[in-house]
Parts: sequence; structure tokens; C-alpha cells
Amino acid sequence: MVKYVREREEREFERAHRDAERIDKRDRVILKNEEERSVFEEVFDRRTLMTLYALANKGAFSYLNGVVSSGKEARVYWGVTNQKTDLAVKIYLTSSSDFKKRSQYILGDPRFNRFSSDSRSVAELWARKEFTNLQQAFDAGVRVPRPEAFLGNVLVMEFIGEGGIPSPLLTNVKVSRKDYVSVVKAMNILYKKAELVHADLSEYNVFKLHEEIIIFDFGSAVSTKHPLAKQFLERDVQNINHFFEKKGIKVTPKEKILSQIAEQKREKSESYFDEQ
Repeated sequence: MVKYVREREEREFERAHRDAERIDKRDRVILKNEEERSVFEEVFDRRTLMTLYALANKGAFSYLNGVVSSGKEARVYWGVTNQKTDLAVKIYLTSSSDFKKRSQYILGDPRFNRFSSDSRSVAELWARKEFTNLQQAFDAGVRVPRPEAFLGNVLVMEFIGEGGIPSPLLTNVKVSRKDYVSVVKAMNILYKKAELVHADLSEYNVFKLHEEIIIFDFGSAVSTKHPLAKQFLERDVQNINHFFEKKGIKVTPKEKILSQIAEQKREKSESYFDEQ
């Protein structure tokens, strides 16, 4: 079985390589801006580039316009489709994928019980994990970037913003009690319907677009069956309460929110989550 999987992966890799060469022969480029392309090729390895070519060839996007955000573990590029639709293309860096840093969000999650701890495998697992988490959250009705596709260490999703400019983060805008209730409602739906805990929720991974609250960055999110799920949920609630309290917004005690979110019978918690 292992041999079969390895042979299949090798065939897929070879096919992606052929696709990349064919695209190159048509002089098609991933990056529209040549300067960006030069910098990009210095940063990312050939396999990542071939993954991007394969996604472009499948129609996931047409080209990348440039970096939207950059971190130690991933970069997000502004992607554009043939229909001129904006997308966010998130590339997990294989050179900085440290299993030890991420193990607490993987070990114990029943959805991802098979993996390798080498850096590329971790980057690819993280892309798959975030796509899966986004899909579960999106299907449950939580407002998140709509997941579009993933391959290898690359994730393609809805671009939250306009004209290549991302929406402001919660930390950079004026907030209200309504915003607070929206975030807590999202945590409630995430836990009860999507059966997920964000596990890294703060004012730095919540967008506010035209008064709409949108939660993103789901790489760390875990199943509610994860042994540390309740601990992660408590931290999320604490982070959100701390932020809004600093802004002078009335917050609900952490213990009350936790008991209502974790309550199995939804009717007991609806009264609070319907508050404005």
C-alpha cells in the first residue's frame, strides 16, 4: 500500500513537472510582474513553483500580482483568475515548517493521524489542514474566506478585500459591541456546527469588511475531539475578551461564554448569542 501511494505521488509530481514545462513553452508566467517573479523564484523552491504552475494550469488562478502579507511560515499572494476575480494564494514555506512548533495542533486530531515530520510534509499537511478547516467552517455557516483549492503546500481561497488591498484587521478599526457579539457567535457556530476550535483566535486574524466580521487563518484550528480543544477554546475566548475590554466594550465573563459554547443543548445558549 505504501509503495502504491509513493508511486502515485511520483506520477502526480512528474505530471505537474510536464505541465510546468508545457506552460513555460507557451511563455505563460505565474507572476505578472517580472520583478516580482525574480524575487519569487529566489525564495521558493522548484517543487513549489511547479505546484503553482499546476494550479494555474487547472484554472485555479491565472497569475499572481504580488505579496499581500508575509510571515515566517507562509506568504499570501494576490491571485487573479481569467475572469478577473481576486483570490488569496497562501504558500506555506517548506524551509521553515517546524513540526515541533505545530505538533500540538496536529497530534490528537483524529482527522490527521498520519503524517511525516519532515519540513515539506509538514508544510503540505498544514495547507491541507487549513483547507479542510475552512471548508468545515464555511459549510457550517461561519463567515470565513471561501476555500477554492489546494495542492502541495499551496492553498487558494477567497480574497477578503478590494483591488488587491486586504480588508483591515479588527485591531486596526473602530469596534463595537455588535462586533464582539459577532465574534462570539462565530466561535459558537464553529464549535457546535463545524465541530472546530480556531485555537489561535485574536484581533489579528479577524477582518472587518463593510461592518462584516470575517475570521481567517485556520491552520491551527482543531477538531472538538482534540484532547486540548477545550484549552484552546478557553484561550480564544480570553484573547477576544481581553481585546474588546481594552477597547471599552462590555464583555461577557469567560466562564459564562465557555459554558454556553460547550453546552450540548443549543437552546440553553441561544438567548445570549442572539444579543446585539
